[in-house]
Amino acid sequence: MNFSDSEIVNSIMIERGLKPTDAPENADVIFVNTCSIRDNAERKVWDRLKYFRSVKKSVNNDMVVGLLGCMAERLKESVLEREKLVDMVVGPDAYRTIPNLLDEVEDGRKAVNVILSLEETYADIAPVRTTGNGVSAFVSIMRGCDNMCAFCVVPFTRGRERSRDLESILDEVQALSDQGYKEVTVLGQNVNSFNDNGRTFTELMDKVSLINPEMRIRFSTSHPKDFPDELLQLIAERPNICKYIHIPAQSGNNDVLKRMRRPYTREQYMELIHKMKKMIPGVALSTDIITGFCGETDAEHADTVELMKEVKYDLAYMFIYSERERTLAHRKMADDVSDDIKKSRLTEIVDAQHAGAKSNNELEHGKRHLVLVEGPSKRDENQYQGRTDTNKMVIFDQIDFKPGDYVEVEIIKSTSATLFGKAIKKSSITEFSSQMALA
Repeated sequence: MNFSDSEIVNSIMIERGLKPTDAPENADVIFVNTCSIRDNAERKVWDRLKYFRSVKKSVNNDMVVGLLGCMAERLKESVLEREKLVDMVVGPDAYRTIPNLLDEVEDGRKAVNVILSLEETYADIAPVRTTGNGVSAFVSIMRGCDNMCAFCVVPFTRGRERSRDLESILDEVQALSDQGYKEVTVLGQNVNSFNDNGRTFTELMDKVSLINPEMRIRFSTSHPKDFPDELLQLIAERPNICKYIHIPAQSGNNDVLKRMRRPYTREQYMELIHKMKKMIPGVALSTDIITGFCGETDAEHADTVELMKEVKYDLAYMFIYSERERTLAHRKMADDVSDDIKKSRLTEIVDAQHAGAKSNNELEHGKRHLVLVEGPSKRDENQYQGRTDTNKMVIFDQIDFKPGDYVEVEIIKSTSATLFGKAIKKSSITEFSSQMALA
């Protein structure tokens, strides 16, 4: 979501007449776009802001440093008045006002706008892409969240849930297709809740995937409470909708889920997982897990470890619980699990995930996948890296490929995180899916 928001801000700044620069020493304006979902993320931002303050003092005292996004809404007073680290603070619904706020700073004032909106979706602003190497792009389809999980600050920092109009999303994806992009990820805090005057997320995915059958479509994030069967059916039937689903569990214990205000049980979650695996053969699954939530016992933690072992996720984002101000957990519950126990439990969860992913990847040996080339491998410039339909990273030797090509690759070895393969030939989604159907 922050990548997507930064590309919106790029568009607004370029319209003002500025252009991006890679080095902070060359900048007239520096924005730090922030996340508040974890304490660790915020601590990194504090360090970054202190660094930019030192750059400003040593290089250009007229440089404007601004804080954007969720952390801006939460900590405006701290960064402006107490720490004096920034000149302006802009919440996630106020990016349109950045030009006016810059004028205020030029007049010698501190500038702030963190007002949340019930309508803002930035649907009419064409993002200026800075990620994806011209191959993949993010498209935000909605903003905010209404779920009010006990641990999560997002509803307070990004506001209430609202969806873009469907036509504006289709126009943006069509433009990306026309520009040669090969992959689009549609984004929302809970994409299943997308609702444009009764038009659902499944309808959106249907229409988006028909724009270009040679463009892959991904989505994130889905909530277990309302994942529709018709979406699973569409994923199974449409070759260019990726067979990869991020479905956060957060915990494997019913009592913890209840305290977290997650409106499903472990049994309901596992029923959904089994349905996904049955309806979409070969589907890859990822999740979010929080360990050490308020009151979590050893037995409750053990249930989460068992969940990890049972599902065998291909990828997981695993975190130690960190208290967030204004959330229900902060207001009503005690953060009573010690840091040492949290760290120990996280290690067990990570180990379980790695074991499951390693086992899954070993089953890929000898299989062929269609890989979208992203660029040179980070470790060996003589090799390329790219992702399968199931979002697994594959490393293979360069031949005459280039970023954006689809390449049929046979998997020959693996680790828990990466597949290694032998390139067979260039291909296409249509050709490869037909070939697999005949196999």
